[in-house]
Amino acid sequence: MDVRFLKSLVAVVESGSIAAAARRENRTAAAISQRVQTLERTLGCTLLLRTAHATRPSDRCLLMLPRIRAIIEQAQALQSDLQHDGLAGEMKLGAISTALTGVLPALIERLALSAPQLKLKITPGDSKSLYEKVLAGELDAAILVRPPFQPPKALAQVVLKVEPLMLVVPAAHAGQPLHTLLREHPFIRYDARSWGGRIAQRYLDEQAIEPDVMCELDALETIVMLVAQGMGVSLLPQWAGMPREGIGILPVGGGQLYSRQLVVMHGSTPHRPLAMRHLLELLRSPS
Repeated sequence: MDVRFLKSLVAVVESGSIAAAARRENRTAAAISQRVQTLERTLGCTLLLRTAHATRPSDRCLLMLPRIRAIIEQAQALQSDLQHDGLAGEMKLGAISTALTGVLPALIERLALSAPQLKLKITPGDSKSLYEKVLAGELDAAILVRPPFQPPKALAQVVLKVEPLMLVVPAAHAGQPLHTLLREHPFIRYDARSWGGRIAQRYLDEQAIEPDVMCELDALETIVMLVAQGMGVSLLPQWAGMPREGIGILPVGGGQLYSRQLVVMHGSTPHRPLAMRHLLELLRSPS
């Protein structure tokens, strides 16, 4: 079965007539009609219902249309893999909010120079939702916080950065002792249900500190903005691209014990291995 014939059928369905599909496909109406008839003979069913003024898909055609589109998409992906050493087409990449500003700008710039035919489709989200999308095959890869559990063998992960936990305070209070700041100032909590927020909460638990929580959210850029406005203090990982204006940053110590690991997670057997390998090389190379 010729994929080009399937594309012509989809063109007729989407445009509403053989003549319009012929213009879209840059072919004659007779050629488009012949392709559809060949498909009908091959599949043994009527695909188009023709009237004097319009052409519409049959019920059988509508039933098969999702699978036909999937075949066309897979054929295009295969062709892209074979072109430019596989560095062409689209890669679906998820990223948490801090990676959008801290990691992706440099990646996109390097990719434009090294593989201009390889395009990224970026999906933002939190670590848990992006993990689930990679696991379900909806994303090729995602930049997220390392899960607090061992992922299944179907997934692979590479550590990109280790981001130490810091106490972020208004610039005017940067000279005060760390524990005093945590106990005496309003606390803006990094959502303790999030994978990164669990690290901050573990530090508080192990130091036996119960701060006066003003609010809790999983939006690190917003937390830094609130701290800079003098609204309180917070425990956050020090990520690449973290804003510095109006704040002071105090390390909590503990090394990797209180650090968030930023990883890129992907399928163990990616369907675009050359493109994935190139993407990982760019992500792991020094800025």
